[in-house]
Amino acid sequence: MSDLILVIDEGTTSTRAMLFTPDGKCLGSKASELTQHYPEPGRVEHDATEIWERTLAVTRAMVDQAGGAERIAAIGITNQRETVVFWDRESGEPLAPAIVWQDRRTAAICRDLREAGHEPAVQAKTGLLLDPYFSGSKIGWAMHNWPQLKEAGNRLAIGTIESWLIWKLTARENGGGAHITDATNASRTALMAIGSGHWDDGLIELFGAPRKALPQIVDCAGHFGETTLFGAAIPICGIAGDQQAATIGQSCLEPGETKATFGTGAFVLTQAGPTPPTSRNRLLSTIVWQLGGRRAYALEGSVFVAGSLIKWLRDEIGLIGTAAETEALARSVPDNGGVYLVPALSGLGAPWWQPEARGALSGLSFSTSKAHIVRAALEAMAHQAHDLKTAFAADGVDWQSVRIDGGMVTNDWMAQDLADILGVSVERPKFAETTALGAAMLAGVGCGLFTGLEDASAMRGSVETFEPAIDADARERRLEGWKAAVDKVVG
Repeated sequence: MSDLILVIDEGTTSTRAMLFTPDGKCLGSKASELTQHYPEPGRVEHDATEIWERTLAVTRAMVDQAGGAERIAAIGITNQRETVVFWDRESGEPLAPAIVWQDRRTAAICRDLREAGHEPAVQAKTGLLLDPYFSGSKIGWAMHNWPQLKEAGNRLAIGTIESWLIWKLTARENGGGAHITDATNASRTALMAIGSGHWDDGLIELFGAPRKALPQIVDCAGHFGETTLFGAAIPICGIAGDQQAATIGQSCLEPGETKATFGTGAFVLTQAGPTPPTSRNRLLSTIVWQLGGRRAYALEGSVFVAGSLIKWLRDEIGLIGTAAETEALARSVPDNGGVYLVPALSGLGAPWWQPEARGALSGLSFSTSKAHIVRAALEAMAHQAHDLKTAFAADGVDWQSVRIDGGMVTNDWMAQDLADILGVSVERPKFAETTALGAAMLAGVGCGLFTGLEDASAMRGSVETFEPAIDADARERRLEGWKAAVDKVVG
């Protein structure tokens, strides 16, 4: 009986495969860390071959745990967005490093385009801003600086991570695989007009991207080919970028419902319905899903550094041994001791959009302890979220509650701090891997296990709620200190 859903959740620091039953129970999970390469300051790269090989290994482990490919009804894929892979259609091998979403090498290109007056038109078409975060400028830079890409001619294929994985999963010995991307990932390239759902010739020309190398844009649920790498054929039936998948996994299906994911970065999406929202406060308009050719949209705020700050404190600074230590350290001091950490380690995202900004630690004294610095790092999550809440409210979309997920929110102290600083109820699902859950819901819709997302939302399960527990004066003092720290960074 084919009744299980296999999810590939390819993130920035790891790739994992997970096995779900139709009622949302996770039967197993296997993860493998990915290597981040930093060839120069501001540059972040992945090895696409490593991504594929490690994804293949963890996926095979879950197929084996399921009892074989014939037990699996469908595969769902969710992925780090904006990261770009360049490969050869004939050999199926990468032609260059993958440029990661965190990469800032195109900051000057984006600044020049902005100063030339292109940003209003780009924002009107794409819902995005001119920032190195998005894929278009990355592709243009690569075409200009890596001659092997032009030399590949018609053999060149370009796509974000889900395109690369689908190509490899569906490739056969006598020919290439399916070269597709779903509408959510396409909407993050700055090459797609989100109103029409198609690649835009003007944007492609602006950034210098080769149209013939781009994938076909498809829905988020359906039948997108099949893989025979694990024995019996398994159809690929669900695709979405990680933040959109998490929005679905949190059942934010009605306008106004909001989710916040705290993973490598932090991303807040508020469901906006069938009409693209317009922001006057430098938030993003994005496609949250496309089904049957019809799109639903969300307003998004993107923070570049969240969990990666804790990883940096652990791996590069050596301040902590494990991420789990941060909760006890934060609780060990009554407050931050006047210490504020602005985590602009790869620039500042929304609502600032300053790619060249750099992080700052302020308010240090001889009474400052390791615990104060770690607490300031955790507090920065709520502070950045509050900056986004202010921008959303100014765009007429204030949050009444927030549904949180991601690796960081297993920390109870941080979940409570979010409620305290945002001043709203914060819901945390008992099963925190909502990104994978959203991909499973889409795959279930695509293969016919569910009639639609509302039917699939039963997979979400129960939630815990954190209510605000500090007074308004204490909240305001925190936010005043944060504003002073950020002002020093943004000038």
